[in-house]
Amino acid sequence: MATASRRRRIDRRVAAAATCALLVLSACSSSESAVAPATTDNSTGATVATATSSSAVSTTSTVVPTTTVLRPPGPAAEMATELSGGGGVLMGESTKPDLQRLGYVEREYEAVGTAVAYKVDGALTGDGRWTFVPDTSAPYRTRVLVRAPATTSAFSGTVIVEWLNVSGGLDANPEWTNTAEEIARSGDVWVGVSAQRIGVEGGPVLTKVPDSSPGGALQGTGLKATDPARYATVQHPGDGYSSDMFTQVARAIRSGAGLRGLTPQRVIAAGESQSAFALVTYYNGVQPLTKAFDGFFVHSRGAVGLPLAAAGAHVNLANALAGTPTIFRTDLDVPVLDVQTETDVVGILNSYAARQPDNDRFRLWEVAGTAHADARVLGQTANFIDCGLPINNGPLHVVAKAGLRALKEWVHKNTPPPSAPRLEVQAGPPPAIVRDTDGIATGGIRTPPVDVPVDALSGAVGPKPAPLCTLSGSTKPLAAERLLQLYPSRATYLERYRASTDAAIKAGFVLAADRDAVLAYADPSRIAG
Repeated sequence: MATASRRRRIDRRVAAAATCALLVLSACSSSESAVAPATTDNSTGATVATATSSSAVSTTSTVVPTTTVLRPPGPAAEMATELSGGGGVLMGESTKPDLQRLGYVEREYEAVGTAVAYKVDGALTGDGRWTFVPDTSAPYRTRVLVRAPATTSAFSGTVIVEWLNVSGGLDANPEWTNTAEEIARSGDVWVGVSAQRIGVEGGPVLTKVPDSSPGGALQGTGLKATDPARYATVQHPGDGYSSDMFTQVARAIRSGAGLRGLTPQRVIAAGESQSAFALVTYYNGVQPLTKAFDGFFVHSRGAVGLPLAAAGAHVNLANALAGTPTIFRTDLDVPVLDVQTETDVVGILNSYAARQPDNDRFRLWEVAGTAHADARVLGQTANFIDCGLPINNGPLHVVAKAGLRALKEWVHKNTPPPSAPRLEVQAGPPPAIVRDTDGIATGGIRTPPVDVPVDALSGAVGPKPAPLCTLSGSTKPLAAERLLQLYPSRATYLERYRASTDAAIKAGFVLAADRDAVLAYADPSRIAG
């Protein structure tokens, strides 16, 4: 076991990673796409030479869902070796999950194989209809973390495979953080994949949290340097191989590897921020070759996909943001649910430039009053960040859980999620969110703290636009005079808040199981009388 001093160092590094995990510009690293072997049929990935960079990309293609998936053959990762020792499982989480309370167990494996990197045949056009072809190959040994129901009979048949986020120089699991309650109450398996080089080997960090914050001075390391007693044997050949590594782990999981007798029926890819960029590229260039996933849960993407990288290299995400806006291709039969915060739609990420209409395989949910890296995600580190206002404390995670449930139903029963209104945006340039007199965004998915407010929840930065603050949004208390105008009494406030909660549940953007969680955001103490 690790010494006490080593354990403290690891805990500080975990805190640092949890702080930066969702900050899409926190690291030069991003992943790259690679996929199945050269024998894979790639006829469905033909490039269509119709580029677009408009602020609202349109498409008229529709797809008839298929009931039988013929998956091309390809190599799967070997997951025979469990990782142990050292300081235990290392994950950038603001709070360690109480898996026993959830009825879950976790096991950590070394996934071993030889992955390919891919290059583009043609152009990376704005319609997403890309053709990737195999390039080089390299061996890998990466980490895979499995969290599964402790009781076999509780398994739902669905596995969520998260492309772990590496913005803080260490793997973090923002999708687990946002949706763990939904995963556990449904009986899903969650799998976290160390897909990117920085998570394993460490690497550069562009935007650091304050040194005074927990672990703030210890960013930029990876698994090996943080806990060599546990992770000394892992090896990542570079971001150019990330997508094929992700594919090979998915194939292994589908076959039951690491699941101790559980048999998956559905495998869904998930990723947030940097990982969402990677999933855009994966969906457009890799999924047509491998058909490895049954659905995609994409959270906080930017306007572009992640560019391909040379062998052994990191992708510079800051440079990638200047690329061609890219929609999800519309000729695949695999559903995508794309959840976007206010912060994602305009500003640095500018997903507005890649907006596309809903169709029978795509839904876009833009959520008012939310931020890319909010108080729930940052945890105690939020107390060390001075943005001039408290950072956003909106209930994005509640909508994310509803979105994940809706995607699972879509994959399992072919029942599509509800279509959501878009946030209202002034086209600019630059584009800007339309706001009411209180500074609250108009349009989009509405939650009770937004429509029955005591604060102006926003994805916009506070008065001090430090780099971290640009992605953390703000929570601005409404003046007492304004609250008196809105609510003549606490009873009125609570009545409206409860009605708004029930309306959000009826609309399908909040789960009935999360009603109490939404009601907990109410603050009648702010109302006079």
